[in-house]
Amino acid sequence: MELDFLKPGDFFDLSSFAYKELFDGCALAWEPLGRISDYLAEKLEANVSEVGCFGRPLEKTVVLWKGRVLDGGFEILGGDVTKGKFRVKICGEETSDAAVLFAGATLWDDRIFVGPGAVLEPGALVKGPTVIGAQTEVRQGAYVRGKCVIGRQCIVGHTTEVKSSIMLDGAKAGHFAYIGDSILGGRTNLGAGTKLANLKIRGTTVRVMIRHQLVDTGLRKLGAILGDEVEIGCNAVTNPGTILGRQSLVYPVTSVRPFYYEPKSVVR
Repeated sequence: MELDFLKPGDFFDLSSFAYKELFDGCALAWEPLGRISDYLAEKLEANVSEVGCFGRPLEKTVVLWKGRVLDGGFEILGGDVTKGKFRVKICGEETSDAAVLFAGATLWDDRIFVGPGAVLEPGALVKGPTVIGAQTEVRQGAYVRGKCVIGRQCIVGHTTEVKSSIMLDGAKAGHFAYIGDSILGGRTNLGAGTKLANLKIRGTTVRVMIRHQLVDTGLRKLGAILGDEVEIGCNAVTNPGTILGRQSLVYPVTSVRPFYYEPKSVVR
């Protein structure tokens, strides 16, 4: 069976995504996941080395601004991070381009980029290699486990764990979510308690039912591929290899089987 309807462009608008090179030449929507490590090894421009505090919580709030790390001389004014309204006053100048790493946040190592206007709240832990895009909010208790590419204006929420995954611009996982080996399209939203399971109990490779044919992805770990503007209700679980087309809707407390769902599907 031809799978030419499973190209990344069938699921995601990549025109303004800063890291769209990850998807170049991919024939299948899940293929970029296997490229994350090499991509970050080549392209990551880490900007936290001067923070100088790794593997333990920051003792002081620091600001990243214009290539500098500031541990004083600023005032946090606050505001909505993902709308670009989080303001910091530096030397009398108000800006929304300063990234803020609050005291109590932990950078595990220095292989991390934090974009302008992004915020890491107290209790967040980020491991490299990882990109945190501009105006993205990593909330209290979040765990970013590395090999993550997180775009602009995303939310990694309270006690949410992300590993080996890609979040396109505007993707939000606000509360108690697990995102493993998955791609979240632009403006997707995971309701509280959503789990994107990535490993089969029996330990076999992930297979997906695609238009009445069972396709073996050859991957031991594959979570979910969520097209742009997918909405998942609270406490839903996607089984390994779930592929949801653009603007699909999953009802709360649903166990989603590993199928390919056409765009605008409603899954109960």
